[in-house]
Amino acid sequence: MSGIGKNDEQRQLKKMRKKRGTRKYGQNGMKHSGRGISSCLSGAGALFLLLGCILYAFLARGEAAGIIGGIAIISLILSICGIRWAIRGFRERERNYLTCKIGLPVNAVSLILFLVIFIGGLS
Repeated sequence: MSGIGKNDEQRQLKKMRKKRGTRKYGQNGMKHSGRGISSCLSGAGALFLLLGCILYAFLARGEAAGIIGGIAIISLILSICGIRWAIRGFRERERNYLTCKIGLPVNAVSLILFLVIFIGGLS
């Protein structure tokens, strides 16, 4: 019998109090940046591919097939795209930027690791 004898204003106040109870200080829960999530996934994928190539080359004792180089290039492309997505993720309004803050260094580490291996192979 909670609805009997209440007017619309009291019902609206009850709804607002109920909503405020699930939010911090009455604010909406912020969603993660969509491009930041993409950045994290591409960073994880780039590191996974690069480390897999290194492991295979180590197990093959340096006699790895050319496909390993192609996979490493894909890792490079993923890390560059991940950095771009992380930077663009910071431009999204009213979002949680934690995924952008994680994706940016993960992609940077992947890119630096690729460059170190590539430059080391040239010398």
